[in-house]
Amino acid sequence: MSMINAYDPAKATEVGAREQEIIARRQRLLGPAYRLFYANPVHVVRGEGVWLYDPDGRTYLDVYNNVASVGHCHPHVVAALSKQASILNTHTRYLHDMALDYAEKLLGYFPIENPQVMFTCTGSEANDLALRVAKTHTGGTGVIITDFAYHGVTSIIAEMSPSLGTGMRLGDHVRTVPAPDQYRTNGQDVGATFAQHVRSAIEDMRSHGIRPAALIVDTIFSSDGVFSDPAGFLKPAVEEIRKAGGIFIADEVQPGFGRTGEAMWGFQRHGIVPDIVTLGKPMGNGHPVAGMVAKPEVLDEFGKRARYFNTFGGNPVSSAVGIAVLEVIEREGLVENARSVGIYLRQGLQDLANRYQIIGDVRGAGLFVAVELVRDRATKEPAPQETAALVNGLRERRVLISATGRAANGLKIRPPLVFSKANADHFLSAMDETLAGIVSRA
Repeated sequence: MSMINAYDPAKATEVGAREQEIIARRQRLLGPAYRLFYANPVHVVRGEGVWLYDPDGRTYLDVYNNVASVGHCHPHVVAALSKQASILNTHTRYLHDMALDYAEKLLGYFPIENPQVMFTCTGSEANDLALRVAKTHTGGTGVIITDFAYHGVTSIIAEMSPSLGTGMRLGDHVRTVPAPDQYRTNGQDVGATFAQHVRSAIEDMRSHGIRPAALIVDTIFSSDGVFSDPAGFLKPAVEEIRKAGGIFIADEVQPGFGRTGEAMWGFQRHGIVPDIVTLGKPMGNGHPVAGMVAKPEVLDEFGKRARYFNTFGGNPVSSAVGIAVLEVIEREGLVENARSVGIYLRQGLQDLANRYQIIGDVRGAGLFVAVELVRDRATKEPAPQETAALVNGLRERRVLISATGRAANGLKIRPPLVFSKANADHFLSAMDETLAGIVSRA
């Protein structure tokens, strides 16, 4: 199964001997299912802030990695991890304060009355748990997702992740709806259109005897192509699922923890309060910590029927890391940084769009940005080959980025939240040089 921006050994020509040996070793030890980025894969040995380093000491500007959300190897996070690892690391069936300290601090960021949190290790686990809770709370099984969504890799969640490709069959209880793509709606009301699609999916479920349980969306629609505007467009769709007896699950695994620049969570841009929120990736700055936050009434029946245990979820080390990440976001003003640098970055990209007709759209919120490439602005025909050339051209200039969307024609831009205006200038300069080369060859 192909992957956007995947290394293809049949087409590779620039891979060094040292890297070829590592690739062969990966194949032998890890098997055939793993994928690498870029026509010429990147070999990294160290990270710091927004930079990654190869074995020869060359720096790569990371404009893609939302996992290291507060910067690679942030010293405050590393210190918290090391300190707690030297004191205690165990599970939540013993009494210890660290998980509770983290829960109190984390839940303080949610506009939910008396929220409760359940800890996991990955966003996939969090979404899997959220679906179990939703089914128990509603008595339904039907789930609505967008048609190129990604929500995780557990069996049940992979059946709700069409972006994994045609090799992954969607569950019979799953209905897909088109993503709210303002660029291609020809002036239609994005919110009303999205809500109508959700309503149609609910009607189709009922016609097949399926009771709706949940609408789940990544609130920045990152795999679909990054769709952020107009703010508030999600509200009518949420009203539709609730009228049908289902709940709304906000998947904040990618947009959460200040990335959208206006608030801590992507759903806050839409003026809604989810029934369940799932968290992951940036929560631990690279450490595997994730979770599910829910309204207490949504969790009540699940708690009566089932006990929950996760060997590593909520352990003291993960909790210490989670607290440290929140402290860095607060102390370094990273939500505001995402807002201000995001505006600067999008303006720079729009300036490039004014010069390069191949750029059809620039969109996003905070430091979650997409640039859609098209062959013709009038027809909006996607330009996936040119996008691949741009991604790999940037890689050769030691700037790391990837692509998104069903047609693989959008840049997915989501650097660590410590990304500065100077870093943005570096990226924009590399974009300019690479685009000039692509256009000259057209």
